[in-house]
Amino acid sequence: MRFFSSWQALALASAFFAGLTAIFGKIGVADINSNLATLIRTAVVLVVLAAIVAWRSDWQPLASISSRTMVFLVLSALATGASWLCYYHALKLGPASRVAPIDKLSVVIAMVLALTFLGESYTWRSLLGGALVAAGAVLLALP
Repeated sequence: MRFFSSWQALALASAFFAGLTAIFGKIGVADINSNLATLIRTAVVLVVLAAIVAWRSDWQPLASISSRTMVFLVLSALATGASWLCYYHALKLGPASRVAPIDKLSVVIAMVLALTFLGESYTWRSLLGGALVAAGAVLLALP
């Protein structure tokens, strides 16, 4: 199985990079305003992603993208921006070892939202896993 065709491997890589984000972000935000730090981070992400899309020839005309798709991508971008602003401000104020676990409650929130809005179903194992993620986040975040 190729690494980039496995959602599990990509999800693990995402978790690894998210862990690096917490550490690099905590160090990077130490001496500047958290909003400026988020802007710099976002600009770098924009440039890197534009280069990847260009390199892979993944461009397509905006007119070919449905309005429904565009609305949800814009909503996703707004949610991402709000998340990043809150995350970097939290890193500015608190320890990365406590901020990151609370941020990972997004797993549980995504599960609830997926059940509610996407009709996804869960087994007892996935519900137990969600409960353990929530419990772990709370335990790690406690002083």
